[in-house]
Amino acid sequence: MKKNDTTVVLQKKKVSASVYLKKFWQLYLLLLLPMAYLIIFKYIPMVYIQIAFKEYKIGMSPFRMPIAAKHGMKYFIKAFSNKDFINALRNTLVLNLLDLICGFPAPIIFALILNELCFRRFKKITQTIAYMPHFLSWVIVSSLALQLFAPTNGLVNQIINAMGKDSVPFLNDPSHWVATYIGMGVWQSFGWNSIVYLAAIAGISPELYEAASVDGAGRFKKMWHITLPGIRPTIVVLLIMNLGNILGSSFDRPYAFQNNLVMKVANVIATFVYKNGIKGLQFSLTTAVGLFQSVICVIFLLLANWISRKLGERGIW
Repeated sequence: MKKNDTTVVLQKKKVSASVYLKKFWQLYLLLLLPMAYLIIFKYIPMVYIQIAFKEYKIGMSPFRMPIAAKHGMKYFIKAFSNKDFINALRNTLVLNLLDLICGFPAPIIFALILNELCFRRFKKITQTIAYMPHFLSWVIVSSLALQLFAPTNGLVNQIINAMGKDSVPFLNDPSHWVATYIGMGVWQSFGWNSIVYLAAIAGISPELYEAASVDGAGRFKKMWHITLPGIRPTIVVLLIMNLGNILGSSFDRPYAFQNNLVMKVANVIATFVYKNGIKGLQFSLTTAVGLFQSVICVIFLLLANWISRKLGERGIW
């Protein structure tokens, strides 16, 4: 292509872009608020990441704080020599892996079952009941768990005792606590998470099912050969996003469920940061922990996306 032709093409692109902006300026105006939110609350606070490498002093600008010992790595070394942090790191990884193994397939299975239901009214009622726990805070969910699984007066243990069996320490024994924690998490989220898969299933062409029926395929074969391949890109994208958060942890869920008897399995990075940073005023230490957590999550996200693209999927970019 000649130079003049290239110039003409670039000019046409600029004209088309300006025309597009003038035509749809309302849409770009709507973007200002979320962009302002991201800049103010997500990007500007990144300035304070440097606290992880410095000696924190209240009232002093992070740019003027002195560099911590050992070339700024003092608090990273201190974190990894802290037994509580190592325990919290292990617990975070284990609980998130169990959440992924148990919780990720649940909404997919639920969406497939709902898609096969013939009675619309029953389907809507089932969806509504499954969605409702999502709108309960973890404080309420933990209170429900206490009423159900308390060792002495919990409803489940009362039924077990009435059958002549010993009470099960659902909330007091570490192994039982982990099972209860994961089970309540799956119960709270599987209905809401199934919405994405139901939307993906709705986008599959009905002609594929009609053709399969003509060929004599039953419901299970249609599900296996049409529905699952149709929602596979959605499954892959959500799996990548979940793997990217494998070392992340919310604060409210573990904090609401934990008690002194199960702290060796219930203490996660989020609660460690709260106890040592907010309550213990060790801001440099907990900033270093948070930075390490974020970097590992990004690495997992990039690795999962790279693997998915190598396997022939689109990934998230």
